[in-house]
Amino acid sequence: MRRTERVADILREEIAQIVGYELEDPRLTMVTVTEVRLSDNLRAARVCVTVAGTEEEHKSALAALRRAAPYVRKQLGLSLNLPRTPELHFVRDKVEEEGKRVDQLLERIENEWNSKERVEDDG
Repeated sequence: MRRTERVADILREEIAQIVGYELEDPRLTMVTVTEVRLSDNLRAARVCVTVAGTEEEHKSALAALRRAAPYVRKQLGLSLNLPRTPELHFVRDKVEEEGKRVDQLLERIENEWNSKERVEDDG
């Protein structure tokens, strides 16, 4: 595992702890940190999060995270022994949403396939 990947894993765990236990914003109760992607020079981190809830709850949670980013960065700097704490950019992780859409499409295909088989069996 490369250094950037190791640091990204540590950052993900630490950020999840800070968001889950230290930030007292009610908009962040349903936030899950799914992944952290670091730049090669470790100066910037894209923090991917999912939010359980409506589109409006997604937007307000991301706004709260962006507002809390300087505090989260400061806490990371205090808890981790890194030469420089990366700048945090919170973004919405759409992988789960896209996965649900793929599942729905596959289910629809399967249903169509099964109904075609029944028609052929009856005919």
